[in-house]
Amino acid sequence: MAAGGSRRTVTPRVHRLFVGAWALCAAAGFPTPGYPWVSLLPPYDQHLVRDVGALSLVLTVALVGAALQPERRVTVVVLLAFLLAPVPPAVFHSLHLHGFPTGDAAAQTVGFALQLGVGVAVLVAALCVGVSRRRVVHSPE
Repeated sequence: MAAGGSRRTVTPRVHRLFVGAWALCAAAGFPTPGYPWVSLLPPYDQHLVRDVGALSLVLTVALVGAALQPERRVTVVVLLAFLLAPVPPAVFHSLHLHGFPTGDAAAQTVGFALQLGVGVAVLVAALCVGVSRRRVVHSPE
């Protein structure tokens, strides 16, 4: 395993594992016990939350695989999937904030922004590592 491989995907990996396991195993309390964000949205469906949790766990497996076998193209594809996954929910949730207390609406929006920001930062780092490895070293003649 290359030294940088696990570092490139450790944060997204831990995040996806946490979110996936929580949604899959405790859908009624997702995302926070006492804050029924999901049930405030039209209509609450525990089955849907469990499906999202399962998909999050699948993405975790891909992130772990990219960390254990850090091949640049695979890592970039997995990170692109990590970035794509929250975009539709972020758009949907940002358009459906009515009924949410201000703090909850802000926390939800900030959470999506942080996930996207971390994903972009890790993707840029992965791309920069790939560029630095391709530099040609000329030997003096």
